[in-house]
Amino acid sequence: MFDVIIVGAGPAGITAAIYAARKKISLLVISKDIGGQAALSGDVENYTGYQFISGPELAFKFEEHLRKFDIGLKENEAVEEIKKINNSIQVKTDKGFYEARAVIVASGKRSRELGVPGEKEFKNHGLTYCATCDGPIFSGKDVAVIGGGNSALDAAIQLIKIANKIHIINITSDFTGDQVMRDIVTANQKITVLHNTQVTAIEGSKAVTEIKIKNGNKEEILPVEGVFVEIGLIPNSEFIKDVEKNKLGEIKVNSYNETSIPGIFAAGDVTDVPEKQIVIAAGEGSKAALTVFRYLIHNQVS
Repeated sequence: MFDVIIVGAGPAGITAAIYAARKKISLLVISKDIGGQAALSGDVENYTGYQFISGPELAFKFEEHLRKFDIGLKENEAVEEIKKINNSIQVKTDKGFYEARAVIVASGKRSRELGVPGEKEFKNHGLTYCATCDGPIFSGKDVAVIGGGNSALDAAIQLIKIANKIHIINITSDFTGDQVMRDIVTANQKITVLHNTQVTAIEGSKAVTEIKIKNGNKEEILPVEGVFVEIGLIPNSEFIKDVEKNKLGEIKVNSYNETSIPGIFAAGDVTDVPEKQIVIAAGEGSKAALTVFRYLIHNQVS
């Protein structure tokens, strides 16, 4: 029986774990990976204390800090169900069962899929959801970036020094990302922007060779050897059924990171807290851990 189980090891989960460890409460961290979306980010210029740092470097700093404490960590383990039974919370994973007096869900989000023919067939064969991870593979090639928000703009900017030509395929009439990123993208001669355009299929033989796109009634084939899908994120909240969520599937929390079920807390991108930023997720993780500490004391289970 742990005092708290933390699900997820991104900025929110790691920060929650560090704060909990400093309070000397018994804890376990369960996560499929370490770093979360931070590890997949490109250049980070808005995390306090670092004027500039790459996403993978920042994720490494988080992990390095985490490992300075004697924290139980279950890596490469997927949570399948969280249920409250009497006064304890049961956590079922693909490898076992765990029990705690409180749980912090900090499982973050994952990439949204296009849902078009060829997407699943060519995943990791020319189609990817991470420019930071896979960009160098496409050196000197023509590629397409799908999306119009910050993640798509960030991917395109990362690819400027890598790819030969970059096509941004945006289904809406304009970008929704930050103006500074829009300016970089629109000023670069390597980048072609296609607004009001959707991808209808991914095609190739052993790897991607082209995509089908549609603008109004006009359909055409665009030859590319790489496709970067950057159309948003989906909260990793399916494994917890009983807590209240919004229409996006995000877990609803109050200012103390409490969910609709006492003893179950949530932090970071998996919640309905506005703005999904690394610094916000880290702050929410610290708040959640401090709230859990008070919860354990008030319920005389610490």
